[in-house]
Amino acid sequence: MEQRDVVREQTEVKVKVEGRRLAAPLNLRLSLGLILLVGWLGIVFSPGFDRNVWAESSVSQPGVKLKGNVERGRNIFHGKGACHYCHGMDGYLDRLPQLKEDIAALIARLNPPPTDLRNPDVLRLKTNKERAHAIREGHPGTGMFPDRTMTNQDLADTLFYLAFIRKDPNPEKD
Repeated sequence: MEQRDVVREQTEVKVKVEGRRLAAPLNLRLSLGLILLVGWLGIVFSPGFDRNVWAESSVSQPGVKLKGNVERGRNIFHGKGACHYCHGMDGYLDRLPQLKEDIAALIARLNPPPTDLRNPDVLRLKTNKERAHAIREGHPGTGMFPDRTMTNQDLADTLFYLAFIRKDPNPEKD
């Protein structure tokens, strides 16, 4: 086989592969869109679906107690909760994540400084109800800002994780 034929074969293969690549994302997007639409329709038209459920506040229903999960709470603490920026990795104040200089300087100037979440003796908030309120609404007089993005389950998981790092023997007490 001559070199010219090999180049032609490689070119034809490359064109075929690229042709498939262009078609795959479109098919994938259509499939995902269809799955999402069918799922949404299944929820909206299912028996007992309350259309106002999307507008409800994130405050839990009276008498409903959510079980917390330490690992999910840790992921929230280090993820969407962004708690580790001020309270340190796994609640160790001396183990802050890599931050831009200006943000690290702002956190260093917080007055009062972030609380040591691992030391129950220095915590001003003594109950999960107080802690949940501080997370949702912020903690007046501190740099702790409100977080209304957490679901009730996220909050339960975070509180359970906080109890775990402070070695609370009764993590679900209020």
